[in-house]
Amino acid sequence: MQLILHDMTPIHWAVAGAVIAAVTLTMLFVGNRRLGISTGFEDACGLVLNAPYFRRSGALDGRTWRLPFLGGLVLGGVLSAVLGGGWEPTWALGMFDTEVGWGPTGKVMWMFGGGLLIGFGTRLAGGCTSGHGIFGLSNLEVPSLVATVSFMGAGVVTTNLLYRVVLA
Repeated sequence: MQLILHDMTPIHWAVAGAVIAAVTLTMLFVGNRRLGISTGFEDACGLVLNAPYFRRSGALDGRTWRLPFLGGLVLGGVLSAVLGGGWEPTWALGMFDTEVGWGPTGKVMWMFGGGLLIGFGTRLAGGCTSGHGIFGLSNLEVPSLVATVSFMGAGVVTTNLLYRVVLA
């Protein structure tokens, strides 16, 4: 199987899984920290918003490591794009353009709405897919199992509704 961009052969999924497991275990055993991305985004928002939610002790305690971790994820994505043949911004959204065709403003509204729904679901579930799906499940936490099954189920239902009903 080739990647969509640049026809590169992807790294085997087991290698990625082993790296994620190593990061998760290192964070747990060395730093006594949980892997999760949504709290890093809370930290980023807390840098520009002065709301009490972002000033609570739970949000401030891990900021010294979560912000560099989040920055490392962005840097890793940039490095991957550069080493994989480059990256350039695009408004092309494939099937969305062909079937819906809202133009740039509509695409921004669509993505903003999706981001709001993801943020709402993340707060409702008490964490994001990486926190629950990777860290919570590896610790056999029942709430993480419920959250992960809910995330996956909602994704399957939404995808089927979009492809079989809305875009049919």
